Amino acid sequence: MTATAERGGQVVRRHRGRTGRPRRPRSSYALFLLPGVLAFLVVIVVPFLMNTGVSFTDWQGVGSPKWSGLANYRELLDDSEFWASFRHSLFMVVAMAAVPTVLGLVLAAALFDFVGKHFGTKTAAVLRACFYLPQVLPIAVAGIVWSWILAPDNGSLNALLKAVGLGSLRRDWLGDPDLALYSVMGVMVWVQIGFPLVVFMAGLQRVDPQLYEAAELDGAGWWRRFGHITLPQIRPEIYVVLLWCTIAALKVFGAVYVLTKGGPGGATDVPSYFSFTTFFEKTQVGYGAAISTVLTVIILVLALIGLKLQTRAEDAEEGLRA
Repeated sequence: MTATAERGGQVVRRHRGRTGRPRRPRSSYALFLLPGVLAFLVVIVVPFLMNTGVSFTDWQGVGSPKWSGLANYRELLDDSEFWASFRHSLFMVVAMAAVPTVLGLVLAAALFDFVGKHFGTKTAAVLRACFYLPQVLPIAVAGIVWSWILAPDNGSLNALLKAVGLGSLRRDWLGDPDLALYSVMGVMVWVQIGFPLVVFMAGLQRVDPQLYEAAELDGAGWWRRFGHITLPQIRPEIYVVLLWCTIAALKVFGAVYVLTKGGPGGATDVPSYFSFTTFFEKTQVGYGAAISTVLTVIILVLALIGLKLQTRAEDAEEGLRA
């Protein structure tokens, strides 16, 4: 809608929205975005560019940096410790993205479709909060508690195994190079499972209940309803959870620092912790900056690929509906 008025002999046109009010110029909305853009530049972009610049130098943290070009990156390609830490991060992706996503899907469907109907929504909400509790706990607190549980001598897990007559299964869960990584993975599954569960239960709220009722009348069991209704309907949430948890797994640091400090013998080292020790303990600042730069680029590429796949899937789904 356009309103016309005369002012000083000139015709002034004002565009009005559906409500009849004058439309606010789009440029005014940029003012609301300005604080976020400035914070993004100061907190993320500028430090990343500075870190990238340091990665091209040979510097021990004091004195003047010496330009070394691509020397740190060439050294990184031949560094077996870095590639070992990167392989460990792939295990973390399994523990923090793949396994929690699968378990979160099943648990969310069970709480929503079974517990909520037979025991009430309050019971389902309490169980959901219990699963989400590890996400609320600081990772340092959770790590310390789990280090007590997994302690070799007086840990709760070994004590429980002994009490039930399975003392032969007692192990040094965090001190054995063959078991330490899997122990950390188990802890991270416990920490991470609440996030997918909450997201999937929120997604299930928008699924039409008539779909479940029609499938149930046709004799479809729970697993068939789960596979043919639940999974297709919450596909966008699955993409979001997988992308978010994969990024969290690639940059995991706190759990490794608290539980094992990358040991024993580098068995649980991951790129973020490897960069930290190289940067601060070995004072190879340029090399540590190169490691963190490569890790950041990998995360950005995976994020862009994930968003592209999600957009393509959503466009395909809209095309089928049309």
